Amino acid sequence: MKTPEQILSEYWGYNDFRPLQKEIISSILDGTDTLALLPTGGGKSVCFQVPALIREGVCLVISPLIALMQDQVQRLKKLNIPAESIHSGLHHIDVRRILDNTINSGYKLLYVSPERLQTDLFRDYLEDMELSLIAIDEAHCISQWGHDFRPSYLKIADIRPMFPDVPVLALTATATPDVQQDIAVQLQLTKPAVFRQSFARTNIHYGIRYSENKNGDTLSALTKSSSIIYCRSRKQTEAVSRFLNQSGVAATAYHAGMMRPVREKAQELWMNNTAPAMVATTAFGMGIDKPDVRMVLHYDAPEHPEAYYQEAGRAGRDGKPSVALGLYNNTDIKRLQESITLQFPPEAYLRQVYQAVVEYLQVPIGNEPDQYFPFELVDFCQKFGLKPNEAIHALKLLEREGLWTLSEAVYSPATLLFTTDRSTLDDLSHTQPALAYLTIGLLRMYNTVFHFPTHVRETAIARQLKMDKEDVISELEQLHRMGVLEYKKPGDGPQLFFHHYRVDSRHLLINLKRIEVLRQRHIKRTEAMIAFLENQETCRERLLLTYFGETVLHDCGHCDNCAKKQSTPPDRQQLQKELLELIGISAPIRIDQVLAGYPAPLKDTVLALLRTLLDEHLITVADGYLQPAAQH
Repeated sequence: MKTPEQILSEYWGYNDFRPLQKEIISSILDGTDTLALLPTGGGKSVCFQVPALIREGVCLVISPLIALMQDQVQRLKKLNIPAESIHSGLHHIDVRRILDNTINSGYKLLYVSPERLQTDLFRDYLEDMELSLIAIDEAHCISQWGHDFRPSYLKIADIRPMFPDVPVLALTATATPDVQQDIAVQLQLTKPAVFRQSFARTNIHYGIRYSENKNGDTLSALTKSSSIIYCRSRKQTEAVSRFLNQSGVAATAYHAGMMRPVREKAQELWMNNTAPAMVATTAFGMGIDKPDVRMVLHYDAPEHPEAYYQEAGRAGRDGKPSVALGLYNNTDIKRLQESITLQFPPEAYLRQVYQAVVEYLQVPIGNEPDQYFPFELVDFCQKFGLKPNEAIHALKLLEREGLWTLSEAVYSPATLLFTTDRSTLDDLSHTQPALAYLTIGLLRMYNTVFHFPTHVRETAIARQLKMDKEDVISELEQLHRMGVLEYKKPGDGPQLFFHHYRVDSRHLLINLKRIEVLRQRHIKRTEAMIAFLENQETCRERLLLTYFGETVLHDCGHCDNCAKKQSTPPDRQQLQKELLELIGISAPIRIDQVLAGYPAPLKDTVLALLRTLLDEHLITVADGYLQPAAQH
């Protein structure tokens, strides 16, 4: 049997493990349930991928993010490690093929969503699987007291009695002490070995800046190195990306509202540094392995410390010096304060949104659970007269109640189901010969279209029947309107996984006491985030580490507040002399370029000195450019 070090070297080319990786792997190989808390970039995936290659059987990896699953599987395949994932975009035939291969020892790792564990088809195959390990990524999602609770995670423990001797590895990067305890309880971990790596990131300089000119401050902060700029809205990502490009910075935008090819192209441009500045919504970056991100800039204030830490931690994963800069102003503070009311709407509104959802999806009362539906928030809100920023929070709160799961953009192919009988199809040959030609072709190509919705590709149909793709789509739409078949176009957007038997909204059970507990915890997280932003004295990393339950004895020495304490008061005369020399040599020079040459604690002093030099007519300014007064 190969050692973990041999596996690491053979497949990943590394000679040494990162801190705690070897200890975690040894715990798993000993058959011990394990809880691992590693910071973003700490190498969580290796902790289950290495033992998966050593132990007999297949490692079942449970992950909430389809993009993350697909990304990891793709990388494993490049390393010649047999792995596969099952997600909602797959044809049922492909799902069965993957499951068949799994029980026949075709893979070493199988990635699934927590919802997939509950389906009858998966359960039928699960009993015949030889599992080597059960790995739960983003394990904090199991805690209803955490910041990213997923009700489907609570059902993961249901499979444990089927595999009593298989160790469980729970992994997370963001968990407060009470969430850590909840993870162990909800997953029924037996005397778990707990490994905690400090959440300290000594290579990251944390800085927070009050800004009434976020575009200008973003522009002055960026370098030519790889960076991520996080914005709260899709519209904002596109606006900031457009501004940066117009200002000479190669930037690209990324958000879930874009078509998949556009998103993939944007990610490719960023990964190869053709567009080093990625302006994105906060979902971007999860599971993406780019070690050389030198800056993460929060254009808008994050909602809570967990989100800030996770996103800031995507900088400097190679261990080299990097920057996490946050911009905020009074608008951000007001938004955070108002989020308490916005995220916890009254009971009547929750029932209204539930009723709107079931009508939008056309789910009848008593309809069976565990079904995926395409779900476009903007379209949904327009049809029912709802405000998107209010509706999304109601949807998420009802998600916490276990009613459904909202997923990120997933490609789903077109489906067909014939809804008429054969005699009606025969009549088409006399009344609509062109449509009859298409239906006959479909029946020859797909023998299941009379029994259940069948995934089809319009391009393949057009090629087989020697038709234009546009004509195929047009005729399928016509057959759909005639009631001959049900045609659902391919989708590339968010989906809603409906968990429960649909009920009348008046009889919907809502746990208002639990929602109130969640509201109080949200208030505490919001207050902690505001305090972190407005703090101008306490070491920022000390605040973060204390929040996550670490005992901190020393200041970090690498945040803006520590820099203030370390710096001696500047000699104003010497600083004024330096400025005059700089402007004399570099003129004309923009004010922001001058400020960029000084650390954050000195910028206000430098700006005040520039005003003094202007008042004393030692320098002049025109269109934002400075130069010595003597040149005029």
